Amino acid sequence: MERQVLEKLLAGDDEVSAAALAALRSAATYSVWDTTHPAEQHAGVFALRLPRMRQRGVEPLGLERMVRLLREHGRPVRGGLIDSADQKWSFLCYFTEDGGALVACARLQR
Repeated sequence: MERQVLEKLLAGDDEVSAAALAALRSAATYSVWDTTHPAEQHAGVFALRLPRMRQRGVEPLGLERMVRLLREHGRPVRGGLIDSADQKWSFLCYFTEDGGALVACARLQR
């Protein structure tokens, strides 16, 4: 996926996609995978990881919302990862199967 296409997909009004867009525009590296997987599979994995992260004192931005949105989406998703230029944050993004829309995004501390 080209950077400018990804920028358009991240042009939402929520805090996480705005932060991901800012990172992308600040020389972040990124990748969007060609493969798709069931949204519920990803939602289940991160639903299990969230309580463990919180036990360690880590509150990932938007992860709870991402789990909810993936469950609501219910169709296969394509994943992507944006790593901030300063290597402090990673943004985990999920897109529709065709890559035409953002389904959910969360910020994780590296």
